[in-house]
Amino acid sequence: MRRFKTRREMNIGILIFALVFVYLIVTIWMYATSKKISVYEVREGSIVKDNSYTGLVLREEMVVPAETSGYVSYFQNEGSKVKAGSSVYALSPDKLTLENEEETPETALNNEELRSLTLSIQNFNENFNSQKFSSVYSLKNEYNTLLQTASNRSKTAQINEQITASGGGAAAYPALRDGIIVRTFDGYEEVTEDTLKSADFDRSHYESHSLEDQMEVAAGEPVYKLVTDETWNVYVELSDTTAKELADTEQIKTRIDKDSETIWADFSILQKDGTYFGKLTYTDSMIRYCEDRYLHIELIMEDESGLKIPKSAVVEKPFYMIPKEYLTSSGSGSSTGIMIQKDGEITYQDITVYAESEDGYVYVNPNELDQHTVLVKPESTETFRPNEKRTLQGVYNINKGYAVFEQVHILCENDDYYIVEENTAYGLKNYDHIVQDGTTVEEDEVVFQ
Repeated sequence: MRRFKTRREMNIGILIFALVFVYLIVTIWMYATSKKISVYEVREGSIVKDNSYTGLVLREEMVVPAETSGYVSYFQNEGSKVKAGSSVYALSPDKLTLENEEETPETALNNEELRSLTLSIQNFNENFNSQKFSSVYSLKNEYNTLLQTASNRSKTAQINEQITASGGGAAAYPALRDGIIVRTFDGYEEVTEDTLKSADFDRSHYESHSLEDQMEVAAGEPVYKLVTDETWNVYVELSDTTAKELADTEQIKTRIDKDSETIWADFSILQKDGTYFGKLTYTDSMIRYCEDRYLHIELIMEDESGLKIPKSAVVEKPFYMIPKEYLTSSGSGSSTGIMIQKDGEITYQDITVYAESEDGYVYVNPNELDQHTVLVKPESTETFRPNEKRTLQGVYNINKGYAVFEQVHILCENDDYYIVEENTAYGLKNYDHIVQDGTTVEEDEVVFQ
């Protein structure tokens, strides 16, 4: 009986599995041993460095005492501007009865006031910027001022009518000077820069009181204050470190927390009894804060906007410097290059310009030429041999799939990020992709995102 050997057939499934398994092993090994490149997308941003303080407000204030005893009726609301000689308050032996101002015709805005308000609203709608919310407060203040004017007009008419009817029992008293009416008193009216001390910043025992219409006052007691100067000062206590940091500062940007208003102030530093005080001097907006003795305020040391990039992305790279007039273009005009003299012949070579200096030089990559290269000035016999090197700060842009060095101009920084200038020649743009750690790649290295 003849025996036949059984021929084993190849199992295609096992072969495919083996090939896939080998592929996976190789892929995992390549991933494990390959260089890890982290990519960062450039975005617009800002860095604000500020210090917050509770500031003490000092201004030119004149406390006016009551001429006689009686019940006080104010012609002007608190925060109103008055001229010297205009009526501020009236005193009467009995309380005056005033109508509801909303029901009097004098409360309505006149045509000129309505026209002014309409123009302000139109201007606000046309120019509103959500990044500058302070414009909302400006419109609000203008609106309140117009309503206050109309309200004062109504009160004045009613008080004068009752003074006339009183037959001399009530009397009106005028402002002694131009100024702004304030009816809040706190005992700090006499504090000056010369008498300023650290204890003035302790608010734990601070008290103030306000006078209202129809309150009874005695002769000689304060009846109102008159703020007589638009210039006002805010004082803040500074640490020794901050005082040294701001020693040469003459103007500073501030933000007042009460209404988030950003205002520039003249700045100086005082030293009294071993304590440093920062003095902020403002020449406008006083009427908005005329009732405040203390304001929470931020000193904005830096406030820069631009492109925000991680500090780890920035590297320094040396470049040769060549005069800009040695640059030329290819015959098609599609590239920039230089004319090189070698072995008695002059040839054109493409070259990459990375930046320009203010003294008329351009930065070129040392890998594209060396110090023995002789450059020929276009349409001239003048030559130049590069030997000077300067360093640029920059990042590696990988938009094209390989690392390209691009210069950055740093505006400010914090612990982790730089703000760099936007829309510069040879520089970064919003949404560019860069290497997050600039030390992990080299120029022209292929980078997979």
